[in-house]
Parts: sequence; C-alpha cells; structure tokens
Amino acid sequence: MEKSKHYLHGGDLEAIETFYKIPRNEIIDFSSNVNPLGISPKAKKELAKNLDLISTYPDRKYTKLRQKLSIYTGADFESILVGNGSTELISLFINLIHPKKALIIGPTYSEYEREVILNGGHIEYYPLKEELNFEIDINNFKKSLTEDIDLLILCNPNNPTSSAISRTNLEEILSYCKNKNIFVMIDETYIEFAKNMDNISSVPLIKYFDNIIILRGISKFFSAPGLRFGYGLCGNMDLVNKINEIKNPWTINILASFGAEIMLEDMEYIEATKKLINSERDKIYNSLKNLKNIKVYKPTANFILFKLLRNDITSSDIFEKLIKQKMLIRDASSFPFLDSRYMRFCFLLPEQNQRLINSLKEIIED
Repeated sequence: MEKSKHYLHGGDLEAIETFYKIPRNEIIDFSSNVNPLGISPKAKKELAKNLDLISTYPDRKYTKLRQKLSIYTGADFESILVGNGSTELISLFINLIHPKKALIIGPTYSEYEREVILNGGHIEYYPLKEELNFEIDINNFKKSLTEDIDLLILCNPNNPTSSAISRTNLEEILSYCKNKNIFVMIDETYIEFAKNMDNISSVPLIKYFDNIIILRGISKFFSAPGLRFGYGLCGNMDLVNKINEIKNPWTINILASFGAEIMLEDMEYIEATKKLINSERDKIYNSLKNLKNIKVYKPTANFILFKLLRNDITSSDIFEKLIKQKMLIRDASSFPFLDSRYMRFCFLLPEQNQRLINSLKEIIED
C-alpha cells in the first residue's frame, strides 16, 4: 500500500472504502477521535422536528448560542467568538495577527503549520520528548521562546500524544509570553474528555491575560463534525472585535447553531460520555501497559498513543492487518517527530475496544 494512504484524515472512510473495497458501514473507525455515543439524543430529536428552520436566516450575532456557550464554559458572553468549525477561527486569527514566526509544540495537528505558512510566516517546532512521555519540561521549553517568536500554538490535551499541560504551567507560559509580546493560541478540542478538565483548561485565564485565544468545537466530544461549528474564547476585546469585523456573516448554518444550543445543555449525554470515556481509558491503558512489545503513554483525552518495541513490525504492518479485520486505527508516523513505530487510536464502545485490544495482542505479542 502507498505510504500516503495511511495518513488519511481520521474518519476519511470514503477513501478507505475505495482503496480496500470494504463497505464503510462495516469499518470500525478508531481513527477519528469522535465520541462513540453519537450525537446527543435530545439534539437529534429536536433537529428532526425543526428542519423548517432551514427556511430562515440565523441570527447574525448568534446571541442565544453565545449565551449558552457562556453558561457552558463560564466565560463572559462578550469574549465568545463563533465560526464554521474551529478551523475557520484558526484561519481568521492567524490571518489577522499575521505571525512572522510561530512556535508549535509537537508532534501535533498539521492545520496550525499550514495556516501559518499560507499567511507567509515561518514555523519552528518545540519537540516534546519521548523519554519524558511527551510531557512538557517548562524550564527547558521557555528557552525556545526567543525574541523572534510572535505566536505560540499548542493543543491541550495534545493530539496525538494525549498528554496535557496543567493550568499552573499554562499560567507560567502565558506570563512569560506576555513579557515577550508573544500571543498564545490554545486548541482545547479534546478538553471535555479529560478527567481532570478543571485542572488543565485555560478558560479562567482569559480574564487575566490578553495574549491568549482558546479554540473549541463540537466535532469530537459532541460527535457532530458534519455540523461544522466551532467557537473561540478571548479576553482581548480589540482582537475579538477585529475578528468579528473580518468574519463573513452567517458562517454557521441555522441547524448547526440550533443543534449546538441543545447539545450544550444535554447534561445526561455529557455525563454519560465522560463516564464511558473515563472507564474505557483506564481499562485500555491498563491492558496495554502490560504488553511486553509496546510502550504506551498515559492518556488524558479520548485516544491513546503507543510505540512498537519490536524491530520486525511497523505501524504500516499493523494498519494493514487491522484494516483486513475491518478496524481502522491511525498510523501516527506522519506526525512531526514520530516514525513508523507509533500508532494512535480512540476509545469506542467497550465491546469494540476489547475486539481491538485482542487483535493488537495477537499481532504484536505473537
């Protein structure tokens, strides 16, 4: 198989179906990092009942949606931005501040690098160290924040390592960056999956720092990537106003806005998701850490990264063996600083997870 086929975006089942001739509805997708419970039942029911909303324009300022987000996040209403997925907000923000040189903590999501380069900027990576289990060394990291850096980008919890930076360390980073006139963009796409969310979320810090923007969405935790809704949190009102000025009107369709409002209040669904992920994360980590031929990194989010310790098998080999069993996991060798020894998969329903663990044991421990 061509190397590039392994690096398809998580959930790109059409391409997998075409290449492997496996019907997409038969593939168990462990690559997309999406909530296995599916969309909120309340949102699903209400969306079905309110399809006639398509005949109306959304509120240009998305007032009700932003009010719901304010309650959900604890952030001030005025500090909330909304967009067509977090990718639109990443693009708008980077286009607006136009960084000459950005520092990205990696390995991580590739869209950050792409947007900076498209805007004429240069990229430098700070590599998380494998020997530290991809946890950040704050004192060492701060040495990389040189005078020519004007933007720091980090994902917390980070994809693909599933490691996280504590709020205490984030506050130290923000303070250090503020003194050097460095803006910080934090992607919290996976924050709701974290058991210790309150200890790692940066939301309370936007009241004290004007050099931070936080990005989130509903694609992963709320299992709604097709609705294309994201939001940003920023205490810098000048920046918020400028983004709103350049942003196209009605970038969020009315069904996405309506559905998001319901999802954010579906506490039964939210708690069920947290309970499931917390249970499966512990179970899977404990199962994998006892295998002699892999090294597994303790996960914070809803996915886990592991490293092969055998020299006679690669991530590509495992990908091939699993896809033949109609299970799709991510070959992580396309991420910066990772190679053909690394793989990542997300947590699905218990019986699906157990099927994958059993197959991995047969392949890797054979």
